[in-house]
Amino acid sequence: MNAPLNSDPRLDQAAVTDESLLAAHAKLLGKQPDEKARYKLLPLNLLFIFSGLIFFAGTYLNRYSGRFDPRIFDENAKPGLAGGTADAAQADPVAVGKKLFNNATCNTCHQATGLGMPGAIPPLVGSDWVTGSEERVIRIVLHGLQGPIKVNGVDYNSAMPPFGRVAGSGFNWSDDKVAAVLTYIRQDWGNKGGPITTEKVAAIRAKEGDRKPWTVAELEKLP
Repeated sequence: MNAPLNSDPRLDQAAVTDESLLAAHAKLLGKQPDEKARYKLLPLNLLFIFSGLIFFAGTYLNRYSGRFDPRIFDENAKPGLAGGTADAAQADPVAVGKKLFNNATCNTCHQATGLGMPGAIPPLVGSDWVTGSEERVIRIVLHGLQGPIKVNGVDYNSAMPPFGRVAGSGFNWSDDKVAAVLTYIRQDWGNKGGPITTEKVAAIRAKEGDRKPWTVAELEKLP
């Protein structure tokens, strides 16, 4: 009997059979795609978040840096130094007070117009709380104010932080600065209040010491 034709050693044998090709294709089709090639949203989300933070930081520094002038926030400035806050306050407390007002959160809340924010922040324009009792308005800026208040016939309910050199203050303003900004708001926007002296602020701060923010009920007991 003759041997099968394909077993003849004189004939070239196929390098790959049909069966092996089908098996290789089936294996490739069943393989999962590379995980690293899959599109993910997390890096893109992080890019937007960090871009937003950088934008916010730049805007904040531009608005509240005080043009990086150390004299604006220097609580230890010595009287008599050229251009010092103390000399400027003696010469023109309204100008110093306006500068402090515009470079602090006063401007952000009460606005440059002094009209505040409807329904949220009471106005300073024409307010009896601003132009009336010195005793009350000094205490408000020194220690802050919390709770409901009526200004120009409108009810508000917000919180004002303490600005003076008292416990819990994030600003730690000197008595000179408190007096200057109070003098400014009592005389700008058509207000007719008198100036506030540094001595008056210092006397009230010494009398009251460190305390929590005032309420309207407490202030109304004062002259």
